[in-house]
Amino acid sequence: MNDSIYVSVSTEVLNIQNAYDFVSDPTHGAVDVFVGAVRNHHEGQSVQGITYDVHEGLAEKTFQEICLETQNLWEGIKIYMSHYKGQLDIGGISVIVAVSSAHRAESFEACRYIIEELKKRAPVWKQEHYEQGSSEWLSGHSLQSQATQISERLLEGDKVTAKERAGGCCGGGQGGCGCAG
Repeated sequence: MNDSIYVSVSTEVLNIQNAYDFVSDPTHGAVDVFVGAVRNHHEGQSVQGITYDVHEGLAEKTFQEICLETQNLWEGIKIYMSHYKGQLDIGGISVIVAVSSAHRAESFEACRYIIEELKKRAPVWKQEHYEQGSSEWLSGHSLQSQATQISERLLEGDKVTAKERAGGCCGGGQGGCGCAG
């Protein structure tokens, strides 16, 4: 477990203070926090609220992957990432991303990277509820394509692990395949 990363999917109200408390560090002089909230309109329609559906297991795995990637790009950062699951009214907090670092540039850049990757990759779906009484699922992520991508990454990881156990891709580093062992 990485004590510099916190990820979750929650049915409880998301709390900004919890995010700040987690990323606070006496060696960090910067904290950047992104808070996503439900707005009252979308594409010309008045919105009453949104229901977020989340595949929790896949989402938390994807969040963790995004955070680890981010830490590889910006060393020494701490990350908090939580997404709400359930129905929210206007102004309700749907997502919190907090990043701390020694300096502000890293916090700003890493926080932006995380929220953009979350929007692209996480298995999270939104159903908007409109004032006139109708609802609509917004185009989002295909669970099938997300599961396929995760499965491919896991299989590739298994191949690498098997190769390492065998001592290299030629089974002992004899060099027949061009590997160094």
